[in-house]
Amino acid sequence: MAQSNKQRAAWCAIAVTCVSGFEGLRQVAYRDPVGIPTICFGETKGVKLGQRATLAECQGMLADSLELANRGVDACIRAPLTDYRRAALVSFTYNVGQGSLCGSMLARKINAGDTAGGCNELSRWTFAKGIQLPGLVKRRAAERDMCLRGLL
Repeated sequence: MAQSNKQRAAWCAIAVTCVSGFEGLRQVAYRDPVGIPTICFGETKGVKLGQRATLAECQGMLADSLELANRGVDACIRAPLTDYRRAALVSFTYNVGQGSLCGSMLARKINAGDTAGGCNELSRWTFAKGIQLPGLVKRRAAERDMCLRGLL
């Protein structure tokens, strides 16, 4: 579904705030809580420990990755999405990937018209490599709240 520039700007501003707030900015590559080399606002693809990035490079990576995540949302979700719901799903997809979104009960429920049930599925995605991470618990709660916005 094609989005106007105004729609894109709205969900993107919300998603940037959410993702950057939870990921934080680190301009030197580090290992995330489960050992994956990470840089900038949570970028992992092709990252090597010791790698450095400027603020502009990090912002560019974030913009590109959010756009990729948005395309993933469009590929998986057929139901109409409010700006907050799209931002929540883009943040989620940025974090777990398109494949995880597409194969999830979250996507199945939203596509079946059970928006609240789908949004509530976000709370189940708090584990990385079998370990429940406090940061993911907080992030999923925020994404769930955004996803449910306007329903309750």
